[in-house]
Amino acid sequence: MLLTVKAIQNAKAKDKQYKLNDGAGLYLLVTPTGSKCWRYKYYWAGKEKVLSLGMFQDVSLSEARERRDEARKVKNRGIDPSDIKREQKQQILESHEHNFASIAREWHEQKSSRWSPYYSRQVMQRLENDILPKIGNLPIAKITAPDILRIARAIEARDAIEIAHRAVTVCSQIFQYAMILGRTKDNPALALRGALKTAERKHRPHLSHSELPDFFRTLDAYDGGVQTKLAIRLLILTFVRPSELRCARWSEIDFKRKEWRIPLERMKMRIPHIVPLSCQAIEILKTLKNLNGGWEYVFPSIQAPRKCMSSNAMLFALWTMGYKGKATVHGFRGTASTILNESGLFGRDVIERQLSHQERSRVRAAYDHAEHLPARQKMMQWWADCLDEAAKSSKKKTVRLVAQK
Repeated sequence: MLLTVKAIQNAKAKDKQYKLNDGAGLYLLVTPTGSKCWRYKYYWAGKEKVLSLGMFQDVSLSEARERRDEARKVKNRGIDPSDIKREQKQQILESHEHNFASIAREWHEQKSSRWSPYYSRQVMQRLENDILPKIGNLPIAKITAPDILRIARAIEARDAIEIAHRAVTVCSQIFQYAMILGRTKDNPALALRGALKTAERKHRPHLSHSELPDFFRTLDAYDGGVQTKLAIRLLILTFVRPSELRCARWSEIDFKRKEWRIPLERMKMRIPHIVPLSCQAIEILKTLKNLNGGWEYVFPSIQAPRKCMSSNAMLFALWTMGYKGKATVHGFRGTASTILNESGLFGRDVIERQLSHQERSRVRAAYDHAEHLPARQKMMQWWADCLDEAAKSSKKKTVRLVAQK
């Protein structure tokens, strides 16, 4: 019995996929997800084969019958219909696979497994906002250095000099990937060296050793949320990246070993990281355990506790405290790095390893995340004691000010 449009529209999904036959090898496959796919079953060289003819929402019943009839004519001429479809598909692929957009997305998919989700989204946004609208549809082998330069100049016009440099770097990496695949012979982005404006390098504002006492005095007086104050204190003690702190999970904290083990998928360099916890850090975490121990995150969002705290919570606290333009949450890493290096007590390798800076091969680092751990444990306790001294100094200053009044 031949199918009708109404019968197809009324076909509902079941636990298992099933067929609605139309005759002469044509049938509609209805899957458990509710999708409806046209199929043509035929025999070639004594073997059963199936040819996909499209989805019902794209191919009507009458069109499906026409496609079946065309496939039967091809078969009657001694040609396998699957071979014809394969050739057509290959022609379509070849006309599109060598344009910049398709290769860029392929490159991004290959690379993103090594990146953090945030960085992966950032790179794709850079592509979609500034690059693909200009050269996405162009064959990659036909793109020239002036094409890339026009993209960079448009970004520079927004006074986004650093972003222009990053856009050219992304283009260069995509061209390099295409060269490896044999889809182009040149990397025109390399020709732009020296052609872009030079951005003035700005370091994130961070506090000096002499500024710490006043900072701790201001932090003590801050009347914001307790969790935010504790987050700032723990961030200074551990000098991890802000995203690594706010997304910390209780499952990562080992109170017995006094260690915080951050898994590779949460690290910028995609390498697991160990943070030795000082006595002061442990005390803060115990306080937080009493506050938030029932949740997955050490710092849950106030509005949605199943998620981690907002990326702006600590930054807004610093602004409220009067440190806008003077300090950033990421800048505490610079404070720690400067003071630890100036102390002369710890080797550069120990400090850099604790900062989770990556200067070696990724493979080696994956195995060496516990490198210099005893020295790092001593360093982290020394750093916590150093901060305690600064905090005590701030309290003495407060007492003197009160006495003068």
